[in-house]
Amino acid sequence: MAPIPRLRDYSGPALLSYGFRPFFLLGSFYAGIAVLAWLPIFYGELELSSVFTPRDWHIHEMLYGYLPAIITGFMLTAVPNWTGRLPLQGRPLLVLVLVWVAGRIAVTFSARIGWEAAAVIDNAFLLLVAAAVAREIVKGRNWPNLKVLVGVGILSAGNMAFHVEAHVQGSAGYGTRVGISATMMLIMLIGGRIIPSFTRNWLARRNPGRLPAPFGRYDIVSVVAALVALLAWIAVPEARVTGPGLIAAGSLQAMRLGRWAGERAWRDPLVLILHVAYAFVPLGFVLTGLASLGILPTAAGLHAWTGGAMGAMTLGVMSRASLGHTGRALVASASVRLLYLLLVASALARICAAIHPAWGDTLLHVAGGAWAAAFIGFGLVYWNILTRPRLAS
Repeated sequence: MAPIPRLRDYSGPALLSYGFRPFFLLGSFYAGIAVLAWLPIFYGELELSSVFTPRDWHIHEMLYGYLPAIITGFMLTAVPNWTGRLPLQGRPLLVLVLVWVAGRIAVTFSARIGWEAAAVIDNAFLLLVAAAVAREIVKGRNWPNLKVLVGVGILSAGNMAFHVEAHVQGSAGYGTRVGISATMMLIMLIGGRIIPSFTRNWLARRNPGRLPAPFGRYDIVSVVAALVALLAWIAVPEARVTGPGLIAAGSLQAMRLGRWAGERAWRDPLVLILHVAYAFVPLGFVLTGLASLGILPTAAGLHAWTGGAMGAMTLGVMSRASLGHTGRALVASASVRLLYLLLVASALARICAAIHPAWGDTLLHVAGGAWAAAFIGFGLVYWNILTRPRLAS
């Protein structure tokens, strides 16, 4: 992202001075706490007052609870740079935060208020975010970036479908696959831009030599192939062509990652974590393809995508953006490096728990504990960074 535009006179709490601050902080805490709650819910030790099944509540709150918060924080930080307009802050930002919180409460206690009310309250957040972003882009006449609203719109549609499907059929298969597919497309599109860019910048300063390949025809082909495979997976996950299509798309994404010279930037954890996160994208395609062929459990691929790609990418982006946009050096401290290790260990443990059911309970607790430690740890490590004013230049 480019430097932040000059802020209007603002005397409120620093937490509400820029969109990434409240959403990164609250989103990270929620990601950890929700998983800590999920484990006793899964084992029947804690009762959930939601119309969702325990499994669907867990999936929903990661895909349509945690993830939109981080996407919103990212977009509200990027849009002022795209448009040259002042950022959303103060009371309007607080309204968005409170609507997001209301959605989490409504979903968790939907058995008391009814699934219809919960669906409306929950989906109001993404609709408000889309409206706020659209307003800024239109007023700034930055028409090309209106395309970011497509991703928000797909997530909103998937969220509403999730609520309806869970009510009508008792579980949300299509809503889950739409949410995961939309997330993977965002990672492939946005990650495909920022990962080579950040890698190139670091290598140009520190390690001259081979640089990441520029965005070109191969990237377009690999992303289109992934989109086709994901659409097939959404519609007919067990069809004969879906598995091979997913595996082929995963192979193309693995080669795409190899073109970005990530092995040459291993000394910068802020760059390396983005490459590691992206590695879970092709892994998820291959594992999900094998699941479509009946060779592996479905959960293995889903958690490579969600726990690995989504978890590590959001943690990497949050940690880097929070430093850069508060005037701090882009250096990963020892505690941040530990958070990265915990997150990767969590993803690997959860994938292995699905593949090796005999060790499932132990690995599930390892995965949940490491995930919670990574995200709650981020909130604690970055508390002062996100709640205090930007450092003077």
